[in-house]
Amino acid sequence: MPCSMQCLWAMTLMATSATAQVRLPSNALPTLPIQTLPQPIGQVQSQSLYRLSELHRLEINRLIRENHRTVDRDPNGDPVIRNEVLGLSPTDSAMDGARSRGFIVDREQTLGAMNIRIVVFRAPPSMSTKKALGALREADPGGSYDYNHIYSGGGEISQDHGSTAGAIARDTAPPAPATSTSASSQVRIGLLDTGLDLGHPVFRDSIVHAWGCSNHTIPGAHGTAVASLLIGHSEVFHGVHPDAELYAADVYCGRPTGGAVDALAAAFGWLAQERIPVINVSLVGPKNAMLERVIGSLISSGYIIVAAVGNDGPAAPPLYPASYPNVVGVTAVDSRGHVLIEAARGPQVMFASPGADLAAANSDHGYAAVRGTSFATPFVAALLAARFTAPDSAKAAAAIDALAQAAVDLGATGRDLTYGFGLVGADYRIDPTRLIHR
Repeated sequence: MPCSMQCLWAMTLMATSATAQVRLPSNALPTLPIQTLPQPIGQVQSQSLYRLSELHRLEINRLIRENHRTVDRDPNGDPVIRNEVLGLSPTDSAMDGARSRGFIVDREQTLGAMNIRIVVFRAPPSMSTKKALGALREADPGGSYDYNHIYSGGGEISQDHGSTAGAIARDTAPPAPATSTSASSQVRIGLLDTGLDLGHPVFRDSIVHAWGCSNHTIPGAHGTAVASLLIGHSEVFHGVHPDAELYAADVYCGRPTGGAVDALAAAFGWLAQERIPVINVSLVGPKNAMLERVIGSLISSGYIIVAAVGNDGPAAPPLYPASYPNVVGVTAVDSRGHVLIEAARGPQVMFASPGADLAAANSDHGYAAVRGTSFATPFVAALLAARFTAPDSAKAAAAIDALAQAAVDLGATGRDLTYGFGLVGADYRIDPTRLIHR
């Protein structure tokens, strides 16, 4: 999966039509000087990156091995739902042609706010996923088809903090209801992730609108941690914007095929219907035609998508959705303002935020140390949401520009491939050591 260093740094920012995408700040497309390229890494760092890459590969292999009946891999090794192909608004004749070749229309959804229709075709049992995609593309050359890729969270949650009584400060307040009755806030933030543990005291006074899983709550550690950084608040902890309303879509529902493109598209459709202007996506995966169309449509309609750039290392291929045009890509830094060794680099990086030496809520109703670009992303999303209360292209650009002007420049002067415009949200970082042995 990794490519050479030249592969990543040869990427250039593609100009997009002002009428088709949110206009980025006027200084968003700088000429990047040669000194912004990463310096050669040492042997210890190289070994650490190798271990991270190997762990990622092993995790994908484990997912496929344990769920081989439902999970396959694409030619690049990325996980996909086995025997499924997505079609973007296929014509009636294309649908008939697919059926004549043995495909079944398994399900479909229409994202009314975006005028997008996604059809999930199931291939004949004897046909591989790769051949199924090729067959539909050959039968309908003018259509748009792709795998139903599976996206995953980026980062790790320490099991050493909060998993043992007394190891870290624990809240003992009674569990929160699924949706708080606190006064409504004008600030609204969207989240695509795992389900949340709304019984955690950090959400006791929060307003959370949950979506997905047929209205069943299936808590997940990743989503709980990210949401706590967005809106959480307790006696020992606070997120960036505790008064904000959170619209949280569970795109996993505890399934091995969770995080697939069609689930992400449906969640984006719900958030568009609710007109949630800023959407946090701490998930990463490969480029996908359906997801690119959905996100492009949202951005052109004045929404801000904030996404983690990923943790596969500085020489890895770009990850998505952070690398789509005009998505706000976020990297992670430690308490000293140094970029994490595993964080991606490239023109997709727009901001840096705390992503290590950082506490977040965990699944034991305590707090854990977290690390990764997943946990840097909510700082940027919450800060933008405070500046931007309704979808609007001009106001979205102004909010991004204002945050860029407030950023602390790191690395080379001006926007660069490592830190973007610079560091934001550092004042909201809570050091995990503050919560130990209280």
